Amino acid sequence: MVPETPQQGGQLARLFDAVSETYDAVGVDFFAPVAASLVRHLPPRAGESWLDVGCGRGAVIQQVADAIGPGGRVLGTDFSEGMVRQARRAVAASEFTNVEIVVDDAQDPQVALGSFTTLSSSLVLFFLPAPDSALRRWLPLLTPGGRLGITTFGPMDERWMHVDAVFEPYLPDSMRDARTTGAKGPFGSDEGMEGLVSDAGFSGVRSATDVVEVTFASAEQWHDFTWSVGQRAMWLAVPEDERASVRAEAERRLALVAAPDGSVTFRQAIRHTLAERPAG
Repeated sequence: MVPETPQQGGQLARLFDAVSETYDAVGVDFFAPVAASLVRHLPPRAGESWLDVGCGRGAVIQQVADAIGPGGRVLGTDFSEGMVRQARRAVAASEFTNVEIVVDDAQDPQVALGSFTTLSSSLVLFFLPAPDSALRRWLPLLTPGGRLGITTFGPMDERWMHVDAVFEPYLPDSMRDARTTGAKGPFGSDEGMEGLVSDAGFSGVRSATDVVEVTFASAEQWHDFTWSVGQRAMWLAVPEDERASVRAEAERRLALVAAPDGSVTFRQAIRHTLAERPAG
């Protein structure tokens, strides 16, 4: 992907503002299991200070705030004001008193240096125009010995890829980038991600992989899900008068792998890259 211009960054923020009302809210269990997987490999510690970069509606925050307890602190940041509003509502509904959500840019965060014992970021790094420099910027936000946990995608279910391929003829080059597709480059392998994090100055870099099952109750729910997440950008790349035919072809492909009740379950590999800020 070419470096993101301020205009492109604004477009991405507006995209996530647009999906914030329905993001993780159409009945598809996806972001919570991904967050739970990260938290299993990066277990919260009572009383610690935790920064979640690109928090979305708070999938990770919801799972760590209780464990950290009132003696600790959780800060969630996101560049989308809509996401921040939704995350704040979720925090208020859960009655957490140790959580704050603020607008901030993951590429160049403005939070205080050396303030956090743990930094998590789930399904965010591949959106950034310069992930290597972002990681270097994240390093001093941690206390010496502080922990890092980054979640990216592993190999995608080939059946899911076959469905999503309906968008291919319409995608601009910026949406075919190897970084975001995970086909090549650092996001395409454990070794690539470990090198990216290690080069940023982190130590003890290692990988852990889980598989999350994602079930769509129907082709209609698949459609609603794709409009409710970042994939909306793919739909917007399709001319409006062609979207019905693209949807019909996607539904045809979904039917090929559907269960008798019409549901479809895909398996998505999730990669966690774990590390620490050197103690010295």
